[in-house]
Amino acid sequence: MLHYSGDKKEEMKMKNKYRKSTTLRCDAGSIRLLSVVIGSLMGCILLLQLYSPISRKDTFIGRDIQLRTSHRLYFRELEEVEEEKIQIPPPRGKRSPRAAKRRPKRTTTLIDEFLDEDSPLRHKFFPDRKTSIDPTITGNDSMFYYPGRVWLDTEGNPIQAHGGGVLYDEISETFYWYGEYKDGPTYHAHKKGAARVDIIGVGCYSSKDLWTWKNEGIVLTAEETNETHDLHKSNVLERPKVIYNSKTGKYVMWMHVDDANYTKASVGIAISDYPTGPFDYLYSKRPHGFDSRDMTIFKDDDGTAYLVYSSVDNSELHIGPLTEDYLDVTNVARRILIGQHREAPALFKHQGTYYMITSGCTGWAPNEALTHAAESIMGPWETMENPCIGGNKMFRLATFFAQSTFVLPLPSYPSLFIFMADRWNPANLRDSRYIWLPLMVGGLVDEPLDYNFGFPLWSRVSIYWHRKWKLPKGWNLLK
Repeated sequence: MLHYSGDKKEEMKMKNKYRKSTTLRCDAGSIRLLSVVIGSLMGCILLLQLYSPISRKDTFIGRDIQLRTSHRLYFRELEEVEEEKIQIPPPRGKRSPRAAKRRPKRTTTLIDEFLDEDSPLRHKFFPDRKTSIDPTITGNDSMFYYPGRVWLDTEGNPIQAHGGGVLYDEISETFYWYGEYKDGPTYHAHKKGAARVDIIGVGCYSSKDLWTWKNEGIVLTAEETNETHDLHKSNVLERPKVIYNSKTGKYVMWMHVDDANYTKASVGIAISDYPTGPFDYLYSKRPHGFDSRDMTIFKDDDGTAYLVYSSVDNSELHIGPLTEDYLDVTNVARRILIGQHREAPALFKHQGTYYMITSGCTGWAPNEALTHAAESIMGPWETMENPCIGGNKMFRLATFFAQSTFVLPLPSYPSLFIFMADRWNPANLRDSRYIWLPLMVGGLVDEPLDYNFGFPLWSRVSIYWHRKWKLPKGWNLLK
């Protein structure tokens, strides 16, 4: 232990008296300094918070501008249509029975050659299997549509979904393509009957990209033994369409059902808990008491669904809303396009206007498509022009040798749609092909309305012919 003398103790007291305290004293100056520091920090934090959404907004705006620019460039590419120069072969003695039956006392046309299964131009309309669209093979052709070529599913088999339509299922975020499964031999029920195959059922295919399709099987099957059943294999099942009812949680399928002579002329309804079925067939009826042949279903933005069908021996179309459960028609209907003899309706909506593509009534022979438009889905409907662009004159007059079945909207591109059509092969219906082409809405119409009061305010509908085309990159990222 250390001991201090008296003088030393006094010296230590003096040092301790004048030593500065190590405790922080909060005088007025210190408080002001601390307030400035804290205020500066808070200001920095506030600026960062303000800058962050501005930065995100600027990023979003920049991305939007970039998308709009890419959209314009892509649309410009689609508008550069391809021309077709096909020389009709010289007259020849041997022609197929179907072509000979139609042989007129005039110059042979491309439609005559199309219907002639012995034509040397056959490969132009129905390319052989070697040129198939195969999603299992990656390369330069990946994701490209080739209208008219054999289209294979992921198992390497030709897709069987004729006269069909596509449903986008928001629950599974998947596209489902439904259509007639015609994988059977073509025959005639009687001498003057139309070419047909036995009913096999409705095929279903699923896809995330609208190009690679997985076979989900036959979701509505034919009846093999009960000859009184609507779906007995000897009858007719055409143009199935499926929509989802969010109130009941059911997937509802409507279709044209008929007998072999096309005298039943009815609609059939089936239902399922899942988009991949199985669908349970419910019943058939003549809607609103009228005959019904080519038909489609359209679901509007408010959830109301409508049936559109050719009626009165295909001389006009009828349209009317379905009940809330989509299992029947209401007693409300409107007759439209009276006396115009149109069939194969394909409805879609753009910026509040309803559009429809239809075909003429010429059996298996292709004919000219027409566009129709209306401010209200119940009409009045006005007929505009032929929407087909490109190919050549005969290609346009024959709807690229195909018939409309459905128009598929693309959510990320509000003015771009896919026009779905069938290139029927009456000599071998299972080998009928699919014609998917870009459809765009925009620009002035070409011709005045029928009543000659001037041009309508609606935009032109254009279907562009391409031997090869693809959807824009990233089109499905914004669904």
